[in-house]
Amino acid sequence: MTPNRNADRPRIDAHEKVLGRALYAADQPFPGLLHAMTVPATIAKGRILSIDTAAALQVPGVVRVFTHADFSQIRTTPAARGAYGQPGKGYQPMTAPQVRHRGEPVALVVAETLEAVVEGAEAVTVRYAEDPFSARMDDDLASPEPEAVGQLASGDAEAAFAAAVHTIDVEYRHPQQHHNPIELISTTAAFEDGTLRIYEGTQSAAAFAGGLAGMMGMEPQALRGVSPYTGGGFGQKNGVQEQSVLVASAALLLRRPIKLVMPRGQLFHTASYRPQSRHRVRLAADGDGRLLAGIYETVQQNSRYDGFASDHGATPPRMYGYGAWRGSERIVRVDTQTPGHQRAPHEHPASHATECALDELAGALGMDPVALRLANDTQRDPITGKPFSSRHLADCLRRGAARFGWDRWTNQPGALVAGNGDRIGLGVACGSYKAAMTPSVTTLRLSAGGQCRIATSGHEMGQGIRSVIAAELIDVLGVDPDKLDIRIGDTGHAPQHLTAGSWGAGSAAPAARAAALKLREELSQLTGAALSDEPVPVQLARTRRPYLEVSVDTVPLGKDRQAIEQLRRGMPVTTGPEYPDFLAFSWIAHFAEVHVEPSTGRVRVRRVVSVADCGRVMNRRTAESQVRGGVVWGIGAALREAAEIDPRFGGVLNNDLAEYVVPVNADIGAIDVDFIDEPDTRLNLSGVKGLGEVAMVGAAAAIVNAVHNATGRRIRHLPIRIEDLL
Repeated sequence: MTPNRNADRPRIDAHEKVLGRALYAADQPFPGLLHAMTVPATIAKGRILSIDTAAALQVPGVVRVFTHADFSQIRTTPAARGAYGQPGKGYQPMTAPQVRHRGEPVALVVAETLEAVVEGAEAVTVRYAEDPFSARMDDDLASPEPEAVGQLASGDAEAAFAAAVHTIDVEYRHPQQHHNPIELISTTAAFEDGTLRIYEGTQSAAAFAGGLAGMMGMEPQALRGVSPYTGGGFGQKNGVQEQSVLVASAALLLRRPIKLVMPRGQLFHTASYRPQSRHRVRLAADGDGRLLAGIYETVQQNSRYDGFASDHGATPPRMYGYGAWRGSERIVRVDTQTPGHQRAPHEHPASHATECALDELAGALGMDPVALRLANDTQRDPITGKPFSSRHLADCLRRGAARFGWDRWTNQPGALVAGNGDRIGLGVACGSYKAAMTPSVTTLRLSAGGQCRIATSGHEMGQGIRSVIAAELIDVLGVDPDKLDIRIGDTGHAPQHLTAGSWGAGSAAPAARAAALKLREELSQLTGAALSDEPVPVQLARTRRPYLEVSVDTVPLGKDRQAIEQLRRGMPVTTGPEYPDFLAFSWIAHFAEVHVEPSTGRVRVRRVVSVADCGRVMNRRTAESQVRGGVVWGIGAALREAAEIDPRFGGVLNNDLAEYVVPVNADIGAIDVDFIDEPDTRLNLSGVKGLGEVAMVGAAAAIVNAVHNATGRRIRHLPIRIEDLL
């Protein structure tokens, strides 16, 4: 069956969420539930001399105070702590008296009530021996020589740059930023049916459970990971958190259910974050605007222990038809917790630097920035020479320019003025993100009464993956949405793959479609005739069978059956963007209009037009929501968000939503979203590519370019503050 275009349907779980019936991990009720709270380290580096728990144990309701003496048996399994399952050095707090970063847990208090556990945690006294530390990549005690971690090259970029007439050489800086999901990070551990179940809003229930089991010396099947709703992951919830094994171990020792919800202020020092980075961009072009060379060098902050790869240079060379390219990545180690993936983790900072640099090149050439991008459109990857599975970026630019009214743009900064005197700026930037896929194990059961139950790999992070699965079942089987039971995020129902990297829809949709098509095929064999256009449940009822059940293993392009076995063992198995015959990406073009108040320098983003090429749009409503959310993230990155690091004590000073400034409703103007909506069936059965991450890529750059168009000031760091424009 050819995939149909999908209607603008409400989210499958919309009513459950609005009515408060959607139970997140921290909402799970258990009789006899204990509450836990960590005591954070108040130094950035050193060792613990003593921990006085006497006062805490006197607090009514406090059951026990755990220290490193209780958890020294925890194994620091590298694969469990590394981001995306990548091996790290495996540091786990509270397994020894050492302190590696400010805010890490040094004690765990368990009590009968939340009030008692908070009071008990505040009563614990810790003495330390402090060591010198660095909290920022520019500090004197940061690693003196950045470590080279990767490079990507095609042709002789240095020679092409040296010979070119039109060149630019600029450096852009990106700050440390933090996720701040509304659903805080939490862990609940409870015994059910002889199994230790760990409820956590995670993006990787299987690897999470397997990692915990390994750290605790348990067999993997003795522990079940459950993530009913992730509650906003954005990359922060893709690994074992610092508190996870502590709560699970405490529940095992006390034989009672325990819940810990990590306070937001502590999350700034225990959870992953987007690291600070520097980006030097050199571009060269001929007189017609044809790109001759791109040279891109990055330096990224990292911790002293677990590795977090720097991958800024993977996407920019695929954006346009560069004649030659050279990219290099380096990292600087400091004394903080390990950074990690945050929505469009490297692609967003990279697009900020390279798309703004491209705008600067357009200015040097006297070209329209849209025309420069169109002149360098390509259908082949400049690095490998392979074609793209589909690429409609030029269509995104043309359609976006028409919807936005780009013909108002002028290369003279400050030429457009609003009626109230505000200077108007127009900016454009593009983005891309890999189209990746993962294996899935899916069981689909359809009853004659119309009830349809599917269990498959995937996690609901708010992106609408349940709605994606539902769209395929409705399209292929004609089932009633109200009779769907979609089971994901639970290792007890199906092997769970990490849901991240914008591969959720691109993996779950073809898995659901393959299962639905197999069910149709088996029903057709039962009836001995091809099925009609009637809903499949109606045709099943005529066979007088109560139900029909099928199981399907889906293996993405470029992988074999071994991928299914790795999935069953909880190991991340991804493929893309490079496939045997092509490369696959999602593409987007953003157009931004800003108004800058001339006397105060206040910037308002009045309007954004975004046009995306993400293959087949699975659900128009959730897709538009994803893009609008990505644009809001771009507004925050461009004008609001930055961690303020205290060099004296190694902490984040603005570690709450009162001072870590994010956009609010008053900051958001009109966001107009459109899609090319061309299925990419070369990539998968459903013709779908990811959207959640590409939505943000380029959004901040479009705003920065618009600010330059309004003011004539080229700000090469984020966020742009009022003082930058005065």
